[in-house]
Amino acid sequence: MIIFIIYFLIGLIACTAGAMAGLGGGIIIKPLLDMLGHYDLSTIGILSAATVFSMSVVSLVKVRNSSLHINWRNSLFIAIGSIAGGFMGKGIFNYFVIHSGLSMVIGIIQSILLAILLIIIFIFMKYNHRIKTYQVQNRALILFVGLILGLLSAFLGIGGGPLNVALLVYIFSMNTKDASINSIFIIFFSQLSSLILVATSTGFAPYDLSMIWFMVPGGILGGMIGSSLVKKISTSVVERIFNITLLIIILITIYNIVMELV
Repeated sequence: MIIFIIYFLIGLIACTAGAMAGLGGGIIIKPLLDMLGHYDLSTIGILSAATVFSMSVVSLVKVRNSSLHINWRNSLFIAIGSIAGGFMGKGIFNYFVIHSGLSMVIGIIQSILLAILLIIIFIFMKYNHRIKTYQVQNRALILFVGLILGLLSAFLGIGGGPLNVALLVYIFSMNTKDASINSIFIIFFSQLSSLILVATSTGFAPYDLSMIWFMVPGGILGGMIGSSLVKKISTSVVERIFNITLLIIILITIYNIVMELV
């Protein structure tokens, strides 16, 4: 019973923070499940994708009539690019983990790349007010950015959340609050494509998904709570939640690296 509660709380906490700050939840779920060590990388990816997808659906429904602004054109182009990149990233991941048997090595590489990436994003978001941002309109460039975003997110198994927010702030000059809901919009498509890819390739049967019945309800409840709260708080509070959560994830990821190398 305790383990069921733990997995429910992981889904709940990750998706509450994810819905509020545009992190999605995968960026929190993956390091925590790595730390618990109950599942392999492929199973963690599916558990994370299903939980975060459920959160994104609830969040988008909850904020549809709010003052939060979704840039449908630009976010849709990034989403399309990220879907293509996601298929590529997942293909690379599956090749090295499933076919080459390098699961442990890939796990360490994932954690190291994730830590580096998160540190860069943390520094950028902490000082983004001092950094020049842009208003990119070139559709080909937006698609390419989405492609790279999807590739990295799928390979790292993080759903793209913090990457989405940082890129939306940088290339479209969005504030963090608007970037967070646009990030959820992109995450909806990326996680849907990830689940479709699994369903049409290996299927879900080879994986132990018993905890999905506890994580998905946690994700749904987290999406409801997070999307309700984000409508009531200021952009500065969203930035603070984003940075604090990111710092915690960085520390957990570094801990996982140390434990994997010892």
